[in-house]
Amino acid sequence: MGDSEARVDGWAVAAASVTVVLWASAFVSIRSAADHFSPGALALGRLLTGSAVLVAVLLVQRRGRPLLPPRGAWPGVLVTGVLWFGGYMVALNWGEQEVDAGTAAMIVNVGPILMALLGGWFLKEGFPPRLLAGMAVSFVGAVVVGLSMSDEGAASLLGVGLCLIAAVSYAVAVVSQKPALAHASPVQVTTFGCLVGTLACLPFSWQLVTEVQDAPWGATLNVAYLGVFPTALAFSTWAYALSRTTAGRMGATTYAAPGVVIVLSWLLLDEVPGALTMLGGLLCLAGVAVSRTRARGRSRRRAEGGSRPVRPGIVKTQPETMEASGDRSG
Repeated sequence: MGDSEARVDGWAVAAASVTVVLWASAFVSIRSAADHFSPGALALGRLLTGSAVLVAVLLVQRRGRPLLPPRGAWPGVLVTGVLWFGGYMVALNWGEQEVDAGTAAMIVNVGPILMALLGGWFLKEGFPPRLLAGMAVSFVGAVVVGLSMSDEGAASLLGVGLCLIAAVSYAVAVVSQKPALAHASPVQVTTFGCLVGTLACLPFSWQLVTEVQDAPWGATLNVAYLGVFPTALAFSTWAYALSRTTAGRMGATTYAAPGVVIVLSWLLLDEVPGALTMLGGLLCLAGVAVSRTRARGRSRRRAEGGSRPVRPGIVKTQPETMEASGDRSG
């Protein structure tokens, strides 16, 4: 791998790591705020806060450049805003009230697999064996974590359906977001996607106003935290990383979230994980590590300057041959 490619990949990994940690922290904040906010109100409060931060950042970074994304980015922005910022957040918040956290985690973690499949088909990213193998290991780990956290009989058909809708919305939105990033900056795509999601959630405005008045300050601060960090910052770093790698590899990276959630719950909520939960978290992290590696032969060719085998029937002209024939340049 060349120095420039390694540098780009390193920044993408760093941005994706920020996203994973902040999204993992969102699960802790959602659990604290869900007792006082309904699913739609929680999503709208989070999006309003995130939109305010993102618009401010976009205005500061504008520097004379166009504020609105180019026309080619809007299909992806609209799909991302409606399905991910809007539909995904409401469906997940609602689904987690109908099923236990473990069952929700197992179903939602179908999303990265769908993302890899859709990216391979529609974005022509292909199906790298190491990526698929790593995702398989991580998915098994997510299932193990889910089983260790599940409560028998706590799941409902409605809750399962809502979590599945969240997973599908998440995957379709990311695959739609990837082409948009070829036309607009990550901040533009994130900002206007968040604004579209906010508009989609405006029907929950009255619920939000009513519930904010009754909620304790701690729950309201959790909503604000969700808007600033897991939304404004994490979605921006996600878009930055996605613009520099494939949708499939980004989806695989999110499988590190269950491991981070376990650690954060341990540190912040004093929830000591059991042996089965720890095993599942380690499997998730191991799968991510496998999915981020490249084949040795490919890396070696890039390190040697990207040379490729000469196809049959093509003869490379050597400098000695040119000199022997009396050919001179200049």
